[in-house]
Amino acid sequence: MTASFSGAGVVVTGGGGGIGAVLARRFAAEGARVVVGDLNGDAAAEVAKEIGGTAVAGDAASEAGVASLIETARETLGEIDVFCANAGIAPMGGVDAPEEDWARIWDVNVMAHVRASRLLLPVWLERGRGHFISTVSAAGLLTSLGSASYSVTKHGALAFAEWLSATYRHRGITVQAICPQGVRTAMLENTGPAGELLMGASAIQPEQVADALFEAIAAERFLVLPHPEVAEYYAARATQTDRWLGGMNKLQRKVEQVIGE
Repeated sequence: MTASFSGAGVVVTGGGGGIGAVLARRFAAEGARVVVGDLNGDAAAEVAKEIGGTAVAGDAASEAGVASLIETARETLGEIDVFCANAGIAPMGGVDAPEEDWARIWDVNVMAHVRASRLLLPVWLERGRGHFISTVSAAGLLTSLGSASYSVTKHGALAFAEWLSATYRHRGITVQAICPQGVRTAMLENTGPAGELLMGASAIQPEQVADALFEAIAAERFLVLPHPEVAEYYAARATQTDRWLGGMNKLQRKVEQVIGE
């Protein structure tokens, strides 16, 4: 099946750079009318100008920010056909991270998706169609050494996307979860030597993530795996859990050697 996005109304959060900017460009190239949301208004405006879209500056994680984004998008597009919940943050740290850091990443990586869905679903269910795309990460299927909060919230984002699909698939709602490993964006750069050790060798370009998404759309697949080997790791995690955890702990010890802990 080949989906057509000609004339479709598309919103991309975190669209000012990285994966989000590439998704915005790709949907625009497919003929969609795109609203680019980003906390960095200048970055959003630059991408929107490039693709002939509309920029919305603001926090797509807060309740008020999500409401403002969707209201503006509906005024611009008429209705939203595709919502790409792409904005995400990845602070490093373990259980000792401050409460405010945990609260913020929970808002950005999970509740932003819940809050957007709360506003999108009534219209989508009434008309019998809608497309929700969640940028999750392989961390949602596996784990993320070095960042407890990223691992936990990406598991949460995947769980929410699965719930949406299981609950509303028969009512015309399409849900997809993009789960790459390392992608050459600022987020990967910010993980430092540990991130490069874990993900550098297999890191891909954001454009390859967009390619994988559109392939999955055509194949009507929920999981979007730009790194196909993640499927094998995911299966091993489920069927050989202790062995998988042992392997991850071995990687953790390598990371500690690199960063000098």
